[in-house]
Amino acid sequence: MNNYQIPIWVSSYDRTEQVLAKVFKYINLPLEYLQYFSLFLIKKDNSGEVIILRKLLDFESPYMSHKSLKDANKIVLRKSYWDSAYDFELMNDPVSLNLLYVQTVIEIEKGWILATRDIKSKLSSLQVSLAKKEYIELAQKLKYYGFIQFMPCYCDYPKTQTKVLIAIGDQELSMRIIGNGQMVKEGSFKVTRMRCWRITATHNKQEMAANSRSSSNSSLELSFEYLMSKDKLQWITISSEQAILMSVCLQSLVDELLLKKNGIKKKSSFSIKGSWSYMKRDGSSHRISIDNINLDNEVEGVHEPKYQESFSIKKLQEKFSSVSFKNGREFIENHAFECIGDDDL
Repeated sequence: MNNYQIPIWVSSYDRTEQVLAKVFKYINLPLEYLQYFSLFLIKKDNSGEVIILRKLLDFESPYMSHKSLKDANKIVLRKSYWDSAYDFELMNDPVSLNLLYVQTVIEIEKGWILATRDIKSKLSSLQVSLAKKEYIELAQKLKYYGFIQFMPCYCDYPKTQTKVLIAIGDQELSMRIIGNGQMVKEGSFKVTRMRCWRITATHNKQEMAANSRSSSNSSLELSFEYLMSKDKLQWITISSEQAILMSVCLQSLVDELLLKKNGIKKKSSFSIKGSWSYMKRDGSSHRISIDNINLDNEVEGVHEPKYQESFSIKKLQEKFSSVSFKNGREFIENHAFECIGDDDL
């Protein structure tokens, strides 16, 4: 996030975790920390503001994804978890400590993490003395630490065309209402009270292309059904070009919440040799086997992976390219949804 460049040699077929593993080797970070970090595509708008486009998924090729997106300026390395308790494990290693520190400094400078003038002064003193661990520990107490911030967008709550700032983290979706250029009201939606959510497109591809040039309104919407009170569920819709990223964040937050609830420690799914599963829309999975992948940073060491099954990455990409947004009848069920009783109101 501080523009430090990590040059690595990759095959265009290398999927995200393979590229991430090569990054770890370059910066001397143990692979055991792989589950705590991810690669993200970002861009800068005309004002220089950083916009996180999306998180790179395991099945895709970062090289090809970056080349195919004209808006993407670069791929960045960011932490990829929500529970700040994981910070303390990462702070035991100097390299992962530095990664957390760099990201925290940038997010405070950009105003993604809110801090008073006095706190900023204390943080500056810690930064000068290179007290990275103390800097992070102080930042952990600040509002929106560990959140992902999104660009201004529109919501139909509390009324239609309400301009808002969305942030996701700490088991909630935070919403700040903007009026006359200033934040006038703030609230949050607990993820455990979202029964389900869905992504919809409001236009077809031709209309989307035309509207992207002529209108600031997004053609993507994230809608979630929220338990407002004991017997009242209400759909809330957010219109944003980052709607897909919002959905991915909600899903990963729920996944982590369920792991913690079941007493399971966060585990890495990375394997240099073996197989991985592609989860289908109907809930079933398809296992794909891959031979050894060379993690060397030399050109001579890069080899295209051999697929032991007829179900190849190319076919997988074709499946995803043919997926279209539904008309709103399909949704993602939230397995962390909790009903509330009279005592909770």
